[in-house]
Amino acid sequence: MTAHLARTRHFDSALDLTIQRVIRAPKETIWSAWTDPEKLAKWWIPEPLTLRVDALELRPGGAFSTMMSEDGESFVPHVDAVFLVIEDSSRLVFTNAVNSSWHPAFPDPVSMTTEIILSDHADGTDYQAVVRHGSPEQRARHEELGFFDGWSTVTEQLAKSVE
Repeated sequence: MTAHLARTRHFDSALDLTIQRVIRAPKETIWSAWTDPEKLAKWWIPEPLTLRVDALELRPGGAFSTMMSEDGESFVPHVDAVFLVIEDSSRLVFTNAVNSSWHPAFPDPVSMTTEIILSDHADGTDYQAVVRHGSPEQRARHEELGFFDGWSTVTEQLAKSVE
């Protein structure tokens, strides 16, 4: 078993939330949707909001910064994070507990570490997003704020953009 699979399989229901589904597209196509700023901007925020990708530095320690807008003109912060792990076509890990300028952060509404896992599946790709929190209270707050609705929506938008 590889080291990342061992970490991935450790799911703590008191701290972690996850979305998983099969997407009928190759891993490389989904990877491109995550790692190409133009493609990411088209699906990684619930419609009708607009997303702008300001930084997508695909290396450990690289900046990941996006802004969102309701009107397409006035933008507010969406994600200000750093990448922790990049495994080509299979795994992205980023956290907003450290911002894109490498300062400790206390993001609103919650601090989290997100792991995107792409695995081969007979029907395409097994897609999993695991969102880890530092406390049961942070996990509960994220769930109450609509984690499942929001992440399910963007995962569906991702699937539609690649299938």
